[in-house]
Amino acid sequence: MYQWLVFLHILGVLGFMMGHGTSVVMSFAIGKERDRQRIAAMLDLSGSSMTLMFISFLVLLLVGIITGFMGHWWKFGWIWTALALLIVISVLMGTRGSNYYNALRKAVGTASREGPAGEPASPEEIEKVLASAPGRAMEMAVMGFGGIAIIAWLMMFKPF
Repeated sequence: MYQWLVFLHILGVLGFMMGHGTSVVMSFAIGKERDRQRIAAMLDLSGSSMTLMFISFLVLLLVGIITGFMGHWWKFGWIWTALALLIVISVLMGTRGSNYYNALRKAVGTASREGPAGEPASPEEIEKVLASAPGRAMEMAVMGFGGIAIIAWLMMFKPF
């Protein structure tokens, strides 16, 4: 049963990466885009992948916790470090990413978690928001990929 749960945990990670991959590609592409409707379409596409990402995240988290108990891993520091890192990365990426993309959604006049669609901002105001897109995309990619790489290293090598 343990091996099946580890397999399910890995499937959760793969589903999370697949769902999140859309947003990663969008985050790099959107910085080069200036057409308001294309920006809105990219944001909608990214948003549509969030359901898979969140469900997969819950699977990997819950199954990871269960296998932690089954394998008696909670007495080791690596699993606590991996869990803390996952939480910190999730909070940082969630706040940094959603604040930026909600501001961009508002600027291009599409609905966001903060409210319904409104009037689009001027091209100059949209440009201001887009100006930080390349840096924000790189920040999110480094934080996400780097964090997942460290978590994978902790899980595979169990250094402490």
